[in-house]
Amino acid sequence: MIPRRLENHLKYLLETNATVALMGPRQIGKTTLALEIAEKKNAIYRDLENPRDLDQVRDIELFQDQYPDQLIILDEVQRLPELFAPLRGIIDRRRRKGQKTGQFLFLGSASLELLNQTSESLAGRIAYAELSGIDLLEIETQKNQLTDEQTLWVRGGFPESLVASNDNISLQWRNDLIRSYLERDVPQFGFRIPAETLRRFWTMLAHHQGSILNAASLAKGLGVSGQSIARYLDILVDLLLVRRLQPWHGNIGKRLVKSPKVYIRDSGLLHALLGISNIENLLSHPVLGNSWEGFVIENLIDENNVHQYRPYFYRTQSGAEIDLVLERGGKPEIAIEIKRASAPKAGKGFHIACDDLKIKHRYIVYPGNEPYQIPNGIWITPLKELMLTLANRDRFSFN
Repeated sequence: MIPRRLENHLKYLLETNATVALMGPRQIGKTTLALEIAEKKNAIYRDLENPRDLDQVRDIELFQDQYPDQLIILDEVQRLPELFAPLRGIIDRRRRKGQKTGQFLFLGSASLELLNQTSESLAGRIAYAELSGIDLLEIETQKNQLTDEQTLWVRGGFPESLVASNDNISLQWRNDLIRSYLERDVPQFGFRIPAETLRRFWTMLAHHQGSILNAASLAKGLGVSGQSIARYLDILVDLLLVRRLQPWHGNIGKRLVKSPKVYIRDSGLLHALLGISNIENLLSHPVLGNSWEGFVIENLIDENNVHQYRPYFYRTQSGAEIDLVLERGGKPEIAIEIKRASAPKAGKGFHIACDDLKIKHRYIVYPGNEPYQIPNGIWITPLKELMLTLANRDRFSFN
């Protein structure tokens, strides 16, 4: 089982762009997806974590001359930043020879690192896509390894964690992944931070899942400076492990909260950091509500990341709040509140916030099974139903 919602979109990008960068955390399924594409497109694949492959690709001019008409797939491409400088000329030469699209596919596990390396030299020649873990719709479409929403929530969307034979094996896999990031990946990117310090910071973020970022409080708890906290957070965001959800801002005559909310992106990693091994542990843990909120937000964002919605939250100093605002074309279109209750109600703050932003499409996600409407045009909906609704951008109700 691997995430497949981007498969068709990735094929489309390769058919319409010279170069595509596919980003996502380690072990999420990027390589498997790329190798399947390679089999169908007469492509050549090299893994830059393999010393032999890395040596072959160092002289990218010479390497691509050996495969002049093929799609070249380079995995963990951030390990060789110097190859980006000559790529612009290579791409343009290939274009002149008739190969206008499908020249290179880059796979990377650090978003900002890869973006910074490619944005200047390949402006106008590259498209980007991000692959996150298995989401709720995918566990229902990949029938051969069917799981359920509860298991997905507890174990998260990393394929190996999700399909493990039991909860303990899944938890051990996630703990090993966390250790690998701390002891290998972070140093590999040149960050000089003790593994134990970064683990403590990561765990502190888990305890504050979905909270407004308070760098001063985190700095005090960790015994470091505020600048160090900003740096640590940048690293985890860069590695696609933490989401920094920005507040919506606009000139509406309200005093708005300006600090971001912070979420551990994968619910399974969140639970591993907190030592939560199964649903029974989770249901009795103080992080329950915020874990559910983060799980819902990630599923909604991941499912719709090819539809050009920009995610925000909204909060005023007086308490009006929306958990997730989806904006398109600079206009807030959809307001989503997230409740872990069987019969949720919209609070006064949600109504005020929706009126502030003049949002027509209003939803409350709850852990029930059926969507239903309440006054003021608000739909109470299961996560799956809202994901299906938002996937169709022209259908914003369940009628």
